[in-house]
Amino acid sequence: MDTPGLRCSTDESGCDLRLSGAWCIRHLEAAEEQLAGLKVPHDQPVRVDARELTRLDSAGVMLVVNRLRALGVVWSNVSLHHFQPAQLTLIHLVADRLDARGRPRHRKRHPLRFLGQWSVDLLRRFLAQMAFLGQIVQAGWDLLRRPGLLRHRELTVQLQTVGLGALPIIAMMTFLVGVVFAFLLGIQVQKFGANIFVVDGIGLAVARELSPLLTAILVAGRSGAAFTAQIGAMKVTEEIDAIATLGLSPIQVLVLPRLLALVITLPLLTFVGDVMGVLGASLVAASQLDVTYYTFFERLKSVLPLNTVLFGLYKAPVFAAAIAFIACRNGFAVSRDARSVGAYTTTTVVQSLVAVILINAVFAVTHPEIPD
Repeated sequence: MDTPGLRCSTDESGCDLRLSGAWCIRHLEAAEEQLAGLKVPHDQPVRVDARELTRLDSAGVMLVVNRLRALGVVWSNVSLHHFQPAQLTLIHLVADRLDARGRPRHRKRHPLRFLGQWSVDLLRRFLAQMAFLGQIVQAGWDLLRRPGLLRHRELTVQLQTVGLGALPIIAMMTFLVGVVFAFLLGIQVQKFGANIFVVDGIGLAVARELSPLLTAILVAGRSGAAFTAQIGAMKVTEEIDAIATLGLSPIQVLVLPRLLALVITLPLLTFVGDVMGVLGASLVAASQLDVTYYTFFERLKSVLPLNTVLFGLYKAPVFAAAIAFIACRNGFAVSRDARSVGAYTTTTVVQSLVAVILINAVFAVTHPEIPD
């Protein structure tokens, strides 16, 4: 008898399933019909009897196992009776394979393969950045030859957004940094009765390092992220394609105004940061260190040369160019989905901060001299 059969009986001790006939791939349709109406209590033991079974292969085993699991039967509650040893081995093998089917296989990557892929990805990103830089240089050269290509309205909007919009936060943060730095430095110099030397430390630190670096970091987190989000959103909505269709250069329209706005405004914001940082320090010196405002600023004129102030301002355009390049490059790299916009915006902030710190370190190493 080759036709598969199934008899089910239930009592207080559990459920008995008696298989008969050939449960194999040749009779798969008939076996599915036998299992279609099967109802088994999932909370009782299930005994499977193969006394009348003639043939069994992996297809039949998978049908029975999957049907029992679909009914909520735990495989550990299933007991097998009168199966041949080879059939038992097959059943356990199929059940184990079904258990492991959902687990992902983690293949160990060879270190050389990982290094090669990382090198290729790094080279690809470097070439893409160099190509984007070349497009900016070409657009800048065209702008020098034909100044009428400059988008004056867009430049004005960016100047207002990047410059005036960031002015309050820059002024507040540098003022507070000047206050905190003067207070901490004053605690140390006050031990030696050298309160006046707080002016030396504050003037050099704020003008040379703190104000340019802090201003660049704030602008990177504020304007850099905004550039990437704006350009990325335009790419998602295909506005950049529309600009190119109109015969305009996306670099001329989107990148150059933002680049010029940052390069122009960051030195000005840095100067505002210098002034506010010194004002914050003078407030602490007058109230906590018995250094009057007149004494503070007279000392500041003698210990803070113009070269130190200009050195801090020289770094600002370099910071601005790096931030604008990274922000616009990541904006154009956005794919056509909203999640990519968020990911590249975060990447812009991280890369901009790293770039600013590295550039500042290069300036510090190449110009280590500090005035006496």
